[in-house]
Amino acid sequence: QLQACGGGLAQAGGSLRLSCAASGRTFSWYVMGWFRQAPGKEREFVAAINWSGGTTHYADSVKGRFTISRDNAKNTVYLQMNSLKPEDTAVYYCAADQTVVLRTSTSPYDYWGQGTLVTVSS
Repeated sequence: QLQACGGGLAQAGGSLRLSCAASGRTFSWYVMGWFRQAPGKEREFVAAINWSGGTTHYADSVKGRFTISRDNAKNTVYLQMNSLKPEDTAVYYCAADQTVVLRTSTSPYDYWGQGTLVTVSS
């Protein structure tokens, strides 16, 4: 029901834009989040956005470089990633949480996309 895309190979300092399209139900009222998982590491929080887009929250490691946004008319959430670093290399997952609180742990999120790979070369 969540389909993430937009990953690929980027050079350090470059940009990528990830998209996560929802189908089968509307996620307009859900908190949407992005998480990532690097090889050998646990899945970690990247960013989250509330239903209106008026409230966002970022991990310290991406603050000022990444921007989360959403278009409820398109049932899609985005992650604009600028000034990419090699340590941003990971599989990125979008997720939906039917509560209203922006949370950073994985467990509250009810729906998950399949992940899209981002590789940043130095």
